[in-house]
Amino acid sequence: MKSDIEIAQGAAPLPIAAIAEACGVDEAYIEPYGRYKAKVDCRLLRETARPDGKLVLVTAITPTPAGEGKTTTTVGLADGLRKIGKKAVVALREPSLGPVFGIKGGAAGGGYAQVIPMEDINLHFTGDFHAIGAANNLLAALLDNHIQQGNALGIDPKQITWRRCVDMNDRQLRNIVDGLGGRMQGVPREDGFDITVASEVMAVLCLASDIPDLKARLGRIVVGYTYAGAPVTARDLKAEGAMAALLKDALKPNLVQTLEHTPALIHGGPFANIAHGCNSVTATRMALKLGDYAITEAGFGADLGAEKFLDIKCRMAGLKPDAVVIVATVRALKHHGGAAREDLGREDLTALERGLPNLLQHVDNIKHVFGLPCVVAINAFPTDTEAELRLVEDRCRALGVNVALSQVWAKGGEGGRALAEEVVRLCEQPSDFRYSYDLDGSIEDKLEAICRRVYRADGVALTPNARKQAQRLTELGFGGLPICMAKTQYSFSDDPALLGAPRGFTITVRNIKVSAGAGFLVALTGDIMTMPGLPKAPAAEKIDVDENGRISGLF
Repeated sequence: MKSDIEIAQGAAPLPIAAIAEACGVDEAYIEPYGRYKAKVDCRLLRETARPDGKLVLVTAITPTPAGEGKTTTTVGLADGLRKIGKKAVVALREPSLGPVFGIKGGAAGGGYAQVIPMEDINLHFTGDFHAIGAANNLLAALLDNHIQQGNALGIDPKQITWRRCVDMNDRQLRNIVDGLGGRMQGVPREDGFDITVASEVMAVLCLASDIPDLKARLGRIVVGYTYAGAPVTARDLKAEGAMAALLKDALKPNLVQTLEHTPALIHGGPFANIAHGCNSVTATRMALKLGDYAITEAGFGADLGAEKFLDIKCRMAGLKPDAVVIVATVRALKHHGGAAREDLGREDLTALERGLPNLLQHVDNIKHVFGLPCVVAINAFPTDTEAELRLVEDRCRALGVNVALSQVWAKGGEGGRALAEEVVRLCEQPSDFRYSYDLDGSIEDKLEAICRRVYRADGVALTPNARKQAQRLTELGFGGLPICMAKTQYSFSDDPALLGAPRGFTITVRNIKVSAGAGFLVALTGDIMTMPGLPKAPAAEKIDVDENGRISGLF
């Protein structure tokens, strides 16, 4: 059996100019990065009069550490739509180097449902993440230099909230002390690094509509507070212009293709467990203009990625999904039902029955909390039995939701025909899209709504520190912003050990910070960290390159 990278390396991609032409992008808007990838100028959105296509969101059940094939399903669905004569465009996030070299691997899909060039996409791609890291760290340097040069703004070093970033899982950098070495070497203070995908600059890039909006959002970023308690912004440090200069090319979406030559826009990459988890608004809008169906995804399970896509991204950008796909695997459902990892390949209807409430809660949330039509896509494994698949299908249909078997990993677009046909049907159904909370409630009200309505918790508990932060942020005028929950991806709760659809728990919020440039509040729960660590056996140990520059070991 061929590996993902072997399949990708054996493909025969079309020149990127041919992909652009196929989706109606004039060469005047294309900036090639080699033969098979390109930037698309944002002017395209301003200068095209094409009507929007249908917007389809692909999300998933609560995942296992290996993921459930959400990106693979997204790519295969777009290829499947082409198989049935529909014009589809994919809009995906860019992979972070952290998971690529860590445990989860890349994010270019898998099997015969991939975007290519897979190696480029999973590694440096067009340099967007490097630009984001540079802009983030420029702001940090300007902040510390301002303090070193006399601190005219009166910034309190103990109330600095801006952290440096690097796109790598490096737990050693979570908490550091810098500025050591004498008076001319900086001001000694506690500091730390986040992974680049958790940087507010990433969120700003993904939500900005153009360069003026980008600069305005960058200028609003709060980096800390004065001794008097007033917020200090990037605009106060005169940083937004230089930051935008570093980001001007990164703001443009990247055009590539699937193995079957379906156009794919890949842009931005915030994680959904520590950030808002969606690709850029610009890429999504561009996909809507270029295709009759724009297929996009949101990170991790629907309680995280989909909730933030709907409550944050759609609210800010005025988007309205036409249908939702919830990806599940029989193996993961048995995992949620308590089956041991070594037994997941064996038929176990009892464990599957115990795990099904996880899927059904995600389905119920999409249908009844957000008011959207949905289909469950079972990402097929050879070990799935007919009895197991029938049980999933029966339980979903009892909720009025169809199930489509997705075989895109093994068969590409041909294996996504059934799912594509159901998605087309759902896109013509009426819906009553709504958010899970109103913006005019208090910070505590919004947290309570997410925790009770989406997670099914008994409520939310704020630590004394978080309660004080909520009060202060409200006084500063930030109380009306939406909420971005930073929570484990492995459970509806804030405890990764609580599998399935737990009940009788409370979500604890220990810290609330404002991302004023992005336009939301980040609520940190449980033990969630904004800088992951590498596992005992990192994927990096198996990645290599030969004397001809051919990479192996990526997945």
